[in-house]
Amino acid sequence: MERQKQRLRAMPAKKRIVFPEGGDPRVIDAAARLAADGLLEPVLVGSTPQNAPRGVRFADPATCPKLPDYSRLYYERRRSKGITQMEAASVAKKPLYYSALMVAANDADGFVGGAANTTAETVRAALHCIGSAKDVKTVSSVFLMAVPDAALGHHGMFAFADCAVVIEPSAVELAEIAIATSRSTRALLDAEPAVALLSYSTKGSGKGKRIDQVVEALRILKQRMPDLHADGELQADAALVEAIGRSKAPGSTVAGRANTLIFPDLMSANIGYKLVERMAGAAAIGPFLQGLAKPANDLSRGCSVEDVYNVAIITALQ
Repeated sequence: MERQKQRLRAMPAKKRIVFPEGGDPRVIDAAARLAADGLLEPVLVGSTPQNAPRGVRFADPATCPKLPDYSRLYYERRRSKGITQMEAASVAKKPLYYSALMVAANDADGFVGGAANTTAETVRAALHCIGSAKDVKTVSSVFLMAVPDAALGHHGMFAFADCAVVIEPSAVELAEIAIATSRSTRALLDAEPAVALLSYSTKGSGKGKRIDQVVEALRILKQRMPDLHADGELQADAALVEAIGRSKAPGSTVAGRANTLIFPDLMSANIGYKLVERMAGAAAIGPFLQGLAKPANDLSRGCSVEDVYNVAIITALQ
């Protein structure tokens, strides 16, 4: 996280991150710290308190002159779903949607919610207002994993996906998760992605429909991003250990040096990251949403000030 803060400070302009739960003491404390540390421009949704922290801006939907613009933007995005202009005006006032619409309207660079709202509510606001990226329709998640052995991955850092959102991805969805995660590796690890599509088989050593799906996902991935270092299907040892990679997948640009691990489904991904965290003493940071047109992230309702602070930093880097 210290390295991420250094990267933020080196950026030519500070990113503006909006927090829908602007009255939450944890959010206020984190925003004050982010501003004091000179990392980003925090915007808290709600009325300005008497003891507002220095460098923290407050935005009240009830008095915002741009609310009609946000209402129109939401109406245009959701009119095909049958929403009326009156309903759009009502929804745009809600802090979660107001924050997401600020991002959609380019009045903020990203938003961080979930301190008091559920994951479903936070993700729904992001999807309805911001939407998915043009070339990726699958919104997924990524965990950043820091393992003690710096010889693995990118100096001990990995991106794991998808451990939290897409339960049973199709081949197309798996390819899109890989595309989104490769971008997360670049943005968050500051590394050239080496993407391994994991399986219980390496290059045809096993057979089965699930393996065929991973092979098809790689074909789609290569078609969409031919210059990306990606390979599959690879077993975890072939993806991570150089000698095993050379033996099982000779000539692969990924085997033995992967830093971006794409699991075939949520079950294996969730089990995998928790095993690495608990048995290998790794730090698991996340999950962070990916595949959206602009950054948005969800906090746990049990989050700490430190959690809010760190997630805001990652969102600014996204």
